[in-house]
Amino acid sequence: MHISLQQLIPSDWQFLLGDYLKSPAWQQLCEEFNQEYKVHGLKIRPDPEKLFHALQLTPVDSIKVVILGQDPYHSPELAQGLAFSIPKTIPIQSREFPSSLRNMNKALVIEGFGSLHHGDLSHWAKQGVLLLNTALSVRLGEANSHAQLGWKPFIEALIQKLSSSRSGLVWLLWGGHAQSLEEYIKNPGQHLILKSSHPSGLGVYKTAHPFIYPGDQRSCGHFTKTNDYLIAHQQHAIEWVEQTANPKLI
Repeated sequence: MHISLQQLIPSDWQFLLGDYLKSPAWQQLCEEFNQEYKVHGLKIRPDPEKLFHALQLTPVDSIKVVILGQDPYHSPELAQGLAFSIPKTIPIQSREFPSSLRNMNKALVIEGFGSLHHGDLSHWAKQGVLLLNTALSVRLGEANSHAQLGWKPFIEALIQKLSSSRSGLVWLLWGGHAQSLEEYIKNPGQHLILKSSHPSGLGVYKTAHPFIYPGDQRSCGHFTKTNDYLIAHQQHAIEWVEQTANPKLI
């Protein structure tokens, strides 16, 4: 089965990416992905139709915030094509609920937004939060297995073109991997760039700028700072916690 990656990308994003989609780097990514899919198709996550789910849910003109993840969850039934997001059927207190998302929820509580009702962040995406992993596929059980597949030039081109064509975006760079891509943000003075350690279980308290401070009494404040910036620029704040969530899914 041959996967046409370009046909999976929404037309507005194809227009933004422009010449990149005619480049040797893009052609190489398409060839390498299809070769990988031919050999390991049953183990690749997310499913092909969800590879560009972040772009499908968040049109270019709607973007307010960009959150950069690393690669999709490599555990079964988790990857959705949205960075950090998981299906809403997975209870927050379950072992399957990722530590990064658990600590993001903890930060939301600390900042006064309340607790997430589930881990499906598609309601963020639909408000203009681009939940972008920097590798858009992975093999089950093998973290970072597609880090060298060719996604990096694609993400770099996307960041460059998005940041140069738009202003007033908030970039949330959590952890060293996300921060290594800061150099591709064009016109940084026209955006708000917020940095902290990664919210994962191992990194959340680390570095001089922790995502959550030891003792869990204070967070980096990124959700609040994002909304303050958006309001100051005459945009609607992000509703980080849905007010109409189904309590049966808690």
